[in-house]
Amino acid sequence: MEQQPQLNEHNKQEYPPMHTCEHIVNRTMVNLFHCGRAVSAHIERKKSKLDFALPECPSEEQIREIEDTVNSIIGQNLAVTTGFITQDEAVGRFDLKRLPDNASETVRVVKVGDYDECLCIGQHVANTSEIGNFKIISYDYKDGIFRMRFKLL
Repeated sequence: MEQQPQLNEHNKQEYPPMHTCEHIVNRTMVNLFHCGRAVSAHIERKKSKLDFALPECPSEEQIREIEDTVNSIIGQNLAVTTGFITQDEAVGRFDLKRLPDNASETVRVVKVGDYDECLCIGQHVANTSEIGNFKIISYDYKDGIFRMRFKLL
């Protein structure tokens, strides 16, 4: 019998469709703007926001490209899977700076098809077909931070 890895307890109850969408938005921003993943996130059922460090505000055309790309990925009905690796195996593959000081030696990797993978302990859908349609409802740019607010329809 395979033993379940021992992970840190999770203290937040996410809305799995929105949380999984956050992963797709993060990868889309990294791919389109060559930036890092969000520097700040507030993910809720009704609406969410992500902050990205960017040298300038995306244009209206780029905002549409973000929406179109995210919705295209969602529409591919990708499997969302999890796996487990050690922190040593994660070095160089993932940014470990966000791990808490007391993080377990085993970490969980969440994959959205072949589109994105990251360390995450949250709740996710099993397939992107469960997410719905992504819509950016507003955005602003101040002091090098692009803030995007979005919801799922």
